[in-house]
Amino acid sequence: MPPLTRVSRRVFTGRAVLSAAAIALPALGIRAQPESRRVTISLSARAAFCHLPLTIAERLGYFRAEGLQVSFSDFASDLQAVQALADGAADVCAGGFEHTLCPQSWQPVYQSFVLQGRAPQIAFGISTKTLPGFRSVAELKGRRVGISDAESSSTMLAHLVLSQAGLKAPEVHLTDIGRAGAALTALRTGQVDAISNSDPLMTLLEQKGEVRILHDTRTLKGTAEVFGGPMPAACLLAPQGFIRKNPETCQALANALVHALKWLQTAGPGDLLQAVPESYLLGDRALYLAAFSKVRESISLDGVMADEAPPTALRALARIDAGLKGRQIDVSKTYTNAFAQRAKERYRA
Repeated sequence: MPPLTRVSRRVFTGRAVLSAAAIALPALGIRAQPESRRVTISLSARAAFCHLPLTIAERLGYFRAEGLQVSFSDFASDLQAVQALADGAADVCAGGFEHTLCPQSWQPVYQSFVLQGRAPQIAFGISTKTLPGFRSVAELKGRRVGISDAESSSTMLAHLVLSQAGLKAPEVHLTDIGRAGAALTALRTGQVDAISNSDPLMTLLEQKGEVRILHDTRTLKGTAEVFGGPMPAACLLAPQGFIRKNPETCQALANALVHALKWLQTAGPGDLLQAVPESYLLGDRALYLAAFSKVRESISLDGVMADEAPPTALRALARIDAGLKGRQIDVSKTYTNAFAQRAKERYRA
């Protein structure tokens, strides 16, 4: 029988202290470092309200506080922003949740890991100039409907509104008119008879009496009326492989975003005007604040995805995308709340 190994009191005590310290690390708030400190986020329409939480996280230094150096790549459309992931030009995309449901053959499988918006923030309205006596969406047959771009949430809303009125895609001319100034000109010059677009444009057109809003997904109630339930909107999504390999980086991103979401819950008008870049205000602070009040309830409170939201998105897409009908899609794999839940507990969001 081998002799017993003798351990000195000093060595034993030292080991005990180290063990106790290791156990106490979480309690002391010491967190694991991100696997990658430099992160590139692709998106479209960076100044849009759907990305306001990202803007706040950047401007208030929440990314830096998490040890991250975040850069943004702004693309002309949501689809191009998502494609940047497949091309390796970005690590994470800030885009519509629907992109996790219908990846193309050239794309990896994407997963949402923190939610920015719990409603699409798109409004659908008709021109009071070209359709002064408008009574029904069915009257848009043969007419032109302006959308921000072919792969955007504005197109999805337009398709749903038209299909609910019994109109098929070939019966209406969907016209890409962009956002902001170009879209405003298109409506005012009669190039389109209806419009599906976001704020602050839609609030401006409402204030001027130039559109009559028929469907409004800037509110939770209006979103449920169109989609039949809660509809997830902008989120941070990434290839599942990236999330598995970089869990601490994803956690840091979620922490910063949830921190921003909590700030937005109580931010006043003055706070907001100081936080966002001057260029985002479009030279009209009152309009910007009015538009913010329209979309405020659509912004996620804590970054957590409601379990009933992804099935709502899948049902909506299946109604307008024949390619999704009959496909077996496990929506539970399209998102994870693990990162947002931890961030929520940390910030009591």
